[in-house]
Amino acid sequence: MPQLIPFYFLNQLSFSFLTLLALIFIFSKYILPLFTLQQVTRMYIVKLGNKS
Repeated sequence: MPQLIPFYFLNQLSFSFLTLLALIFIFSKYILPLFTLQQVTRMYIVKLGNKS
C-alpha cells in the first residue's frame, strides 16, 4: 500500500517532534536547575573553606 507511506513518515516526524519537546521541557524544568544549584553550592563551600 504505497499510499500509506506519507502518513507513516508524518507519524514518525510528529512523534519525534513531540518527544524532543517533552525532553527539552523535562530537562529545563527539572534536571538542569539541579546542576546549577549543585555548582552554586560547591562555590559557597569552596569560599567558606578558603576563609578559615
